[in-house]
Amino acid sequence: MRYFLLLSLPLYVIDQFTKWLIVANFPDSYNEPVAPRVIEVIPGFFNLVRVHNTGMAFGRFNGSEYANLAFGLIAIGALIAITLLWRRNGFPTKVGKTAAALLVSGILGNFTDRVMPGRGYVVDFLDFYIGQSHWPSFNVADSCICIAAGLLFISAFRQEKEAAAAASPAD
Repeated sequence: MRYFLLLSLPLYVIDQFTKWLIVANFPDSYNEPVAPRVIEVIPGFFNLVRVHNTGMAFGRFNGSEYANLAFGLIAIGALIAITLLWRRNGFPTKVGKTAAALLVSGILGNFTDRVMPGRGYVVDFLDFYIGQSHWPSFNVADSCICIAAGLLFISAFRQEKEAAAAASPAD
């Protein structure tokens, strides 16, 4: 559990701090008649922006009437499932444990945004372009969730390989 907190808590704090910086320094062009602010960090490739997202990854279901409620309930369910799996050693490898900790920090980061008084949306601010293609804006929590998904994928194959090696007879 200590390992879990040592990774999840700092990432959650970083996520919330970076979102606070964006909200404090970028105008709310969704609710106020002001032009959105864009800071070009790497021209033509990477910008800092303020995007409100009530939906999920890639802005799916953004603006849907019950999106925050639905995704809030999904977040609670996911956190309960991860906690139960953790207690039952569902993440036996270090890679699996790291993935679970990243998932928790990401889920909690975006859930906090959804339930924060006066907010009700997830703050996305990392904005990338690759040539003429625009990647939907995201945040630290989203990054944690995506990295966790990759690690869980890797972990599943590592467990299969370890199980196969344990089952094969020794030479």
